[in-house]
Amino acid sequence: MNQLPSISAPVVDYLESHEQKGLLRFLTCGSVDDGKSTLIGRLLHDSKRVFEDQLAALRSDSRKHGTQGEEIDFALLVDGLEAEREQGITIDVAYRFFATDHRKFIVADTPGHEQYTRNMATGASTSDLAVILVDARKGILQQTRRHSFIVSLLGIRHVVVAVNKMDLIDFDADRFAEIETGYRAFAESFGFDTLQVIPISALQGDNIVERSPQMPWYAGPTLLGHLNEIDVSSDDAGQPFRMPVQWINRPDLDFRGYCGTIVSGRICPGDPVAVAASGQHTRIARIVTMDGDVEEAQSGDAVTLTLADEVDASRGDVICDPKARPEIADRFSAHLIWMGDQKLVPGRTYAVKAGKQSATGVVSRIGHRIDVNTFAQDEVDSLSLNEIGFCNLALSAPIAFDPYEVNREMGSFILIDRMTNQTVAAGVIWRSLRSADNIHRQAVDVDKQSRAILTGQKPVALWFTGLSGAGKSTIANLVERKLHARGRLTYLLDGDNLRHGLNQDLGFSDADRVENIRRVGEMAKLFVDAGLISLVSFISPFRSDRQLARKLFEEGEFVEIHVAAPLEVAEARDPKGLYQKAREGKIRNFTGIDSPYEPPEAAELVLDTVARDAEALADEVIRYLGLD
Repeated sequence: MNQLPSISAPVVDYLESHEQKGLLRFLTCGSVDDGKSTLIGRLLHDSKRVFEDQLAALRSDSRKHGTQGEEIDFALLVDGLEAEREQGITIDVAYRFFATDHRKFIVADTPGHEQYTRNMATGASTSDLAVILVDARKGILQQTRRHSFIVSLLGIRHVVVAVNKMDLIDFDADRFAEIETGYRAFAESFGFDTLQVIPISALQGDNIVERSPQMPWYAGPTLLGHLNEIDVSSDDAGQPFRMPVQWINRPDLDFRGYCGTIVSGRICPGDPVAVAASGQHTRIARIVTMDGDVEEAQSGDAVTLTLADEVDASRGDVICDPKARPEIADRFSAHLIWMGDQKLVPGRTYAVKAGKQSATGVVSRIGHRIDVNTFAQDEVDSLSLNEIGFCNLALSAPIAFDPYEVNREMGSFILIDRMTNQTVAAGVIWRSLRSADNIHRQAVDVDKQSRAILTGQKPVALWFTGLSGAGKSTIANLVERKLHARGRLTYLLDGDNLRHGLNQDLGFSDADRVENIRRVGEMAKLFVDAGLISLVSFISPFRSDRQLARKLFEEGEFVEIHVAAPLEVAEARDPKGLYQKAREGKIRNFTGIDSPYEPPEAAELVLDTVARDAEALADEVIRYLGLD
């Protein structure tokens, strides 16, 4: 039987070395006719990545569509649309792949016209580095500022300013220095991690691949040399673990796997994880890949995770580090780049897609529009095509996210017109939104006593207070289970849960903490009025706030329960990783660290969670209520 010839060792070695190369995604942007497409064509040609048949076709196209007479027009290697070739401009985003001995590249050639800003934003959303072209004759233009702002907004931290067409100003060093100084001054506020300014001539190849003899005064790297050497690696693998679930794999009754691509962090079998939306905890049982089980996976790996326990997770859920969960909210503020031909008007409903998560939502408020030429903030009531605004959004269901500056994958979303199915906006999440006269009380006929008789129990508010990690929620949950087993009607108000709904507009300043307790006190009062046993699990750090809550109730209806644990014990437990974040300065006004906790002076019950376990302490609460 004939066998196919084996691949020679040198070819195998080449393929293996190519596979090990790192990948750099970058885009080129700038004003019209700054030479973006010519630059990319020159990079492809001078790095020997153009085949002979492509070169022959390029020569033919250059004679037909080119702008360089009999010379090759390198821009045509990238400008693929007929409209672009006829007009000599880039309209769509054109992607090209090439490689050197050092690394692989995917380059996006983006439009220069202002009306195609949305296309430029599309190219920037997946790039690690931006090459911003400046015409040496024209200097820094409005489009230069516009594109630099969008590059910064979309999280690109590495920038190259290529001062092109130096040949047309006789390679003037003073003009180059003037442009470099001006750009660095205006871009200082963007805080780019790296900013390299390079004088080039894309048409003639100066400082593209080889150093130009025409500019001996320039001592920096060539463009390709800089692209080969720059380190754009991020610490995604060192960030908290995040994996949005893309698909549930159920080939048979014995296997249930959660498939997706890890967007940050790393994971090993046995590691604890949580489902962000529900808060259910479990552990990783296996990490399955096309090559079999692996002992570790990290950011960028596409894997299937099997879990040690049955949990409620479906497509769109985020499996995460239980001590560093993403935020869950249905309201947040974000920067929007409006891409729709029709204006954005607050109140209209759109489909919202954030990674694998979907919901419907409205732009509830436009805070301001950003003038990308002057960076001024203008008050407006609508956004037009290619305008950028800072907006508040309200969704039909909460989503899991991290702020965009922390995690680009978890902090981005798009808005889709539900009628046309067109993407009308790209957004980057800033943060979640958790922040009268002639009104008279209405008399009612059914009062609290009547409801208490109907429920057959004494309504009371059990107010559990203590440090984070002391055990409030654990004990309150056990007490409610025991009451439920005894046929009692209850409702548990947990501090974290209410901040996802009723109190999601509140932060952690002293004023917000006061309002937080005021609201939950009023709610607990309503439940007691309804004849229920209300269990309130809140840190509620200030005595004055708890005293105000107590005054809402009649004598004997408010039971203050101090869940006591020393700070060092609570911090050692740190079930949500909050103390560590507070110590690192990532959380401000955190109780016990940079905000005080005032323990009760005369609590009805003190539960020592160091000396006794949660089960015994829950039984003590039951005995206090006379239900033992």
